[in-house]
Amino acid sequence: MRPAPLRPQHVPAATPTTAQQPARYLTNNEAAEFLRLSPRTLEKQRVIGGGPRFRKFGRRVMYAVIDLETWADARSFEMTSDPEYAEQHSAHRPGVR
Repeated sequence: MRPAPLRPQHVPAATPTTAQQPARYLTNNEAAEFLRLSPRTLEKQRVIGGGPRFRKFGRRVMYAVIDLETWADARSFEMTSDPEYAEQHSAHRPGVR
């Protein structure tokens, strides 16, 4: 008795994925590690403002990686004498004009 010939398995054609991958969300501690900040810094910035955008899912605070990157990119400067840098940093120090 001869073995039955192997039939090729139907393999679905690979479809190129044009859709973007879903946003990846990080916890407060993961986001702080991503930005190399203290988790407490992010907590404080959520209260007083100035931090990256965050989302609330029930009690859980989550940060989208794209929002963290956007926030970090907005703090990119060429040099300390850059007018935007000077304006942004003098506004945060009380008593400095």
